[in-house]
Amino acid sequence: MMKIDATVRRESIYVAGWIVLLSVLMQAVFIIIGKWDYTVLCGNLLGGAASFANFLLLGITVQKAVAMEEKQAANAMKLSQTLRLLMIFIAAVLGAVLECFNIWATIIPIFFVRIAIAFRPLFGKKDSENKPDSEDKSDS
Repeated sequence: MMKIDATVRRESIYVAGWIVLLSVLMQAVFIIIGKWDYTVLCGNLLGGAASFANFLLLGITVQKAVAMEEKQAANAMKLSQTLRLLMIFIAAVLGAVLECFNIWATIIPIFFVRIAIAFRPLFGKKDSENKPDSEDKSDS
């Protein structure tokens, strides 16, 4: 089994934290508007898991592609994108078709990763300030 790179692990943990936080907020909204039932929780778990799996698999694919030749890496990335999109589509269809899932609670978490990524620059500054630059700035 392949070892997951530290960067992929760190970013995946960051995204997972956002998915959990936003999922709790979404559950609270459903409770506040009086529409919460077990299907909301099940849909949230399905959508959140699919979203996290999509992000993690992207990171692992990029990690593997770095070691490949350019054409082989491009093909691996295209295949990964297709399979990950199929996974998200299947999760959305399951959320729509099966009565144990609330469709909105399934679909909304799929976008939580985008929100996490949008906020990453705000929380990434401390990380980049504490790390030494890998480039030699004396040449500039």
